[in-house]
Amino acid sequence: MKNSLVILGAGESGVGAAILGQKKGYSVFVSDLGKIRKKYQDVLSDYDIEFESEKHSEEKIMEAELVVKSPGIPETAPVIQKLLAKQIPVISEIEFAGRYNSAKTICITGSNGKTTTTLLTYHILKKAGVNVGLAGNVGKSFAWQVAEENFDVYVIELSSFQLDGMYDFRADVAVLMNITPDHLDRYGYDMRNYISSKFRIIQNQTGADYFIYCADDEVIQEEIKKREINACSLPFGLSENVADGAGLREDQIIINFNQNQFSMSILDLSLQGKHNTYNSMAAGIASMVFKIRNEQLRESLADFKGVEHRLENFLKVHGIDFINDSKATNVNSTWYALESIHKPIVWIAGGVDKGNDYSMLDNLVGEKVKAIVCLGKNNAKLHAAFDEKVKNMVDVTSMEEAVKAAYYLARNGDTVLLSPACASFDLFENYEDRGRQFKREVRNL
Repeated sequence: MKNSLVILGAGESGVGAAILGQKKGYSVFVSDLGKIRKKYQDVLSDYDIEFESEKHSEEKIMEAELVVKSPGIPETAPVIQKLLAKQIPVISEIEFAGRYNSAKTICITGSNGKTTTTLLTYHILKKAGVNVGLAGNVGKSFAWQVAEENFDVYVIELSSFQLDGMYDFRADVAVLMNITPDHLDRYGYDMRNYISSKFRIIQNQTGADYFIYCADDEVIQEEIKKREINACSLPFGLSENVADGAGLREDQIIINFNQNQFSMSILDLSLQGKHNTYNSMAAGIASMVFKIRNEQLRESLADFKGVEHRLENFLKVHGIDFINDSKATNVNSTWYALESIHKPIVWIAGGVDKGNDYSMLDNLVGEKVKAIVCLGKNNAKLHAAFDEKVKNMVDVTSMEEAVKAAYYLARNGDTVLLSPACASFDLFENYEDRGRQFKREVRNL
């Protein structure tokens, strides 16, 4: 049907796409196989947008001229397969919004660190007085903002799922933090597919654009050798860097861009740890591209408050530190968490395994972890990986049990670390729900 737009999924991105579609003259229909949250039902009703909940009316969906799907819906879903068979275009909310966006974009992806880097970059630009919006996996829907706001720059966090639905979209500044195995269940357990998805961040870039990437990441380095990069490349890493990009010299971050040099001691960064040095470098380079002055950049890197659920030092109870790292949904993210702690650890791990290989944690677990609390419906893979390495392994199926078990296993001077290395969907709504429940149960001790 001419000018018919179907939105599949009525979360933040879907509702935003529906509002933008309506503003641009589309006849919009929103369909969600799950239950639509009341706040989004109310928004759709307020805008007089037709929607259905807990079903897909395929006859109506198949009449669409264009479909925007939620990043959570895999391409293998039956309704998507039928749409593709009919050659009906299926795109992401980011792709759709990009068609109507005139603002500059800083797009950030990676297996780990992308949320922190996105929020830090936004913090720097906002504090410097830039008219900036925050979108993608964090903040308000990009499409919703394009429909109703008037920003000059957007900082957009992009998951691989969002990138998969992007075709003509172009990032003015693309940031690739790292690539480690993640979501392999969604990519046919083939790392090549996942790597290709992440590298969509640079598709359509020209010589007028910028590509900021981690020079220490072996997967990225190998992939760059195979590709023609059109954008201006700005690498960052922990070695000394003399060209444009960022490096480390005697505990000083050095960023060079366009004959301007910025330096700052890593001890003065608000975010400590090796992984956060990378995050600060990437955000720093992106900010210098937008001509943020050195004094403003230094001040923002020193006063940023960090991200909830990411290595969040939450409470000390009877001498035991409780750290909420619920956002660690893959093994590499948990590696950074374990590496950053220098006390005996009681580790709460587990959830929905995404094709995890725990072997990279062997040395750290052997050195630092005194007990593991396995929180999930199926903990067999964790047991197979660590039964021989850790004396105490306990199975639980609720956060209340997990926190109590960890508390009894820990002693004064120890750290209890929630860093699951898995998705949350077996027992929780999402990683935020998991982190909030952790904090609530720690308060109840």
